[in-house]
Amino acid sequence: MTDPLIIPCPHCHGLNRIPAARLGDAPRCGRCKHGVLPGTPFAVDAASFAAQLKGDLPLLLDVWADWCGPCKAFAPTFAQAAGELSGRVRLAKLDSEANQQLAGQLGIRSIPSLILFKGGVEVARQSGALALPQLRAWLRQHGLPA
Repeated sequence: MTDPLIIPCPHCHGLNRIPAARLGDAPRCGRCKHGVLPGTPFAVDAASFAAQLKGDLPLLLDVWADWCGPCKAFAPTFAQAAGELSGRVRLAKLDSEANQQLAGQLGIRSIPSLILFKGGVEVARQSGALALPQLRAWLRQHGLPA
């Protein structure tokens, strides 16, 4: 992994070219200077979702709602995974209530739902909350170092 990776900034959505060997060095966006790989999940909405699908690092999307008990219970697990998997997978959250049209386009039928995208294409989907070991196993099952 010596080739540079293209990674969209979770703040301004600008594309950044980052050498793979430097992913662990807390790279900053060339445009807005924020961290490109935050150790916490970042929010996406209808306007930013398409921009976040671009890039070379996989995107794991958690579709949730504020009224959903299992979603709230899963949030700390997802946040912990974001910290542990930084530089290997980007973790984002989509509020299905605030973004009903996008949730409908994604075919969300139950929440929480996890959708894994590689190269801008959905490669896996999981409905329901997972414990951290199960989440890691699910990611490994789909070819990601977890």
